[in-house]
Amino acid sequence: MKLPLTLAGTAALVAVSSGVAYARPVTITAQLADYGGYPAFLAVYIVNKAGAYQETLWVAGQRTSYYRHLRDWYRGAMRSNQPLDGVTGASVGSGNTLRVQANLSDVLINAGYRIQVDSAVEGGPAQPAEVSVPLDSAGAGKPVSGRGIIRRFTVSF
Repeated sequence: MKLPLTLAGTAALVAVSSGVAYARPVTITAQLADYGGYPAFLAVYIVNKAGAYQETLWVAGQRTSYYRHLRDWYRGAMRSNQPLDGVTGASVGSGNTLRVQANLSDVLINAGYRIQVDSAVEGGPAQPAEVSVPLDSAGAGKPVSGRGIIRRFTVSF
């Protein structure tokens, strides 16, 4: 039996109003297909209504030389110059599950923002925006399929 790989990341997108932060816990789960290859690199990040990069939630895979294969995330993250300390961990093996927990600002929910995942596996095609789901109440907890190695993806809050 394969055990899920559980990782925790924290996003800095927290709204402040009158000195009080309003945020909610969000759990992002990506179950990989049993593709039988090398462990995958995954970038989990937020984009705005226009699809522009906003924030990295988690990067699975610590070998920075492979980050360029996570094309959409890499382009936005490198332009932003945001540090990645504390939001990276091990790559995810075939058939395993990545679970990311973050605190996201309430202003991001139901406001056109999306959570996207780019994936790449050595010897396989890279999948920019393999999964892109709205951060909205209607889709919360509902699983979607990826276009590549992600079998099942959910965002719960």
